[in-house]
Amino acid sequence: MIFLTKPMIAKGLRMSLLHLVMLCTSIFLLAACASKPLPPTQEISAAEQSLTDAEQARVAEYALPEMQRAREQLSEARAAVLTEDMVKAKRLAQQASINIKLAAAKAELAKAEEINTDMTKNIDVLKEEMQRKSGDTP
Repeated sequence: MIFLTKPMIAKGLRMSLLHLVMLCTSIFLLAACASKPLPPTQEISAAEQSLTDAEQARVAEYALPEMQRAREQLSEARAAVLTEDMVKAKRLAQQASINIKLAAAKAELAKAEEINTDMTKNIDVLKEEMQRKSGDTP
C-alpha cells in the first residue's frame, strides 16, 4: 500500500496546475496564430451589386456625395484585400453598402418630394379652374 504524504500531494497538485497552465497557454497561442481572415468577397460582391443597381436607378442624380463616397470605400476595400488587411476590407465594403443604401433612400425621398410638389401644383391648377367655372373668385 502506498501512503502519500502532504508534501507529495502538494507537489502533485503543483505539477497538475503547471500542466494545466501550460495547456491553456498552448491553446491560446494556437488560437492567436490561427490562419488569417478570409477576403470579404461576399461583402465586396454585395456592395458592387448594390452600386450597379443604384447606378441603373440613377441614384447619383439625387445623392451624388453618398454615391461617390461609396465608390471610394469600395475601391479602398479592394486595395485593403491586396494588402491583406481583411478586417479593414470588410469594414470598408460594409460601409460602402451602407452609403449606397443611404443614397438610395435619399433618392427615393427626393423623387417622392418631386411627385408631391407636382401633385400640389396640379391641385392648385384644378382649384383655379373650378373657381373660374363656378364664377367664384379666390
